[in-house]
Amino acid sequence: MDHPVEENLKMVRKQMALACKASGRNITDVKLLLATKTVPLEKLQVAVQAGEKLFGENKVQELRDKYPLMEQSKAVEWHFIGHLQTNKVKEVVKYVTMIHSVDRLKLGQVLHDQLVKEQRTMDILVQINTSYEESKFGASPEDAVELVEQLSRFDTLHVKGLMTIGKLHASTDETRQCFRLLKQLSIQIRERNIPRVDMEMLSMGMSGDFSMAIEEGATIVRVGTNVFGPRYVPDEYYWNEHTKIED
Repeated sequence: MDHPVEENLKMVRKQMALACKASGRNITDVKLLLATKTVPLEKLQVAVQAGEKLFGENKVQELRDKYPLMEQSKAVEWHFIGHLQTNKVKEVVKYVTMIHSVDRLKLGQVLHDQLVKEQRTMDILVQINTSYEESKFGASPEDAVELVEQLSRFDTLHVKGLMTIGKLHASTDETRQCFRLLKQLSIQIRERNIPRVDMEMLSMGMSGDFSMAIEEGATIVRVGTNVFGPRYVPDEYYWNEHTKIED
């Protein structure tokens, strides 16, 4: 009998395929990123053995702990998907190939400065608060174009697209509207032909709404609970930060 994680992966992959078919998309156009927040190493290794290669972490501490313990780490690609404080930049860039949550110019500046020191570049996504919730991080939709233009001036940063978190505990229509807004913003930005900006990626959709996100154009869905099972803490612990730590 397959491990529960393997069974869950098969189900998620099937749901992704159905969502792609329903929206006339090719399944190869959508990547599954496994959100590893609070997930024990044993479950992650089952996913790797099942052929999964893309993992995303929210907390720098967890990323630091898990990275060296993944025996097949050379085959695994890590993305950072949580709120990133500037004082954690030096550490997080050691481990990841993409950061999904660049949401302010100051963070872009600190990333650029660190990458210049290391003589390397980094793919990033710009996080947009499409639900207009005060408790969420992310640039406002009205500021999205300007922020992308500002970030594009750093030659170490390659803006590959946008990221958002659908409205939590919302109606289907409200959540879908968040995803549609992100897609519209990506089209507006693409039409400007900004250097080092190509808008090829839309990171949106989590365990509760990834099928809807695919229907609205997601190219990366971030799924954790549906694969690894319930966590000890709710999504709000990671996404709905009531007390923001600004820097």
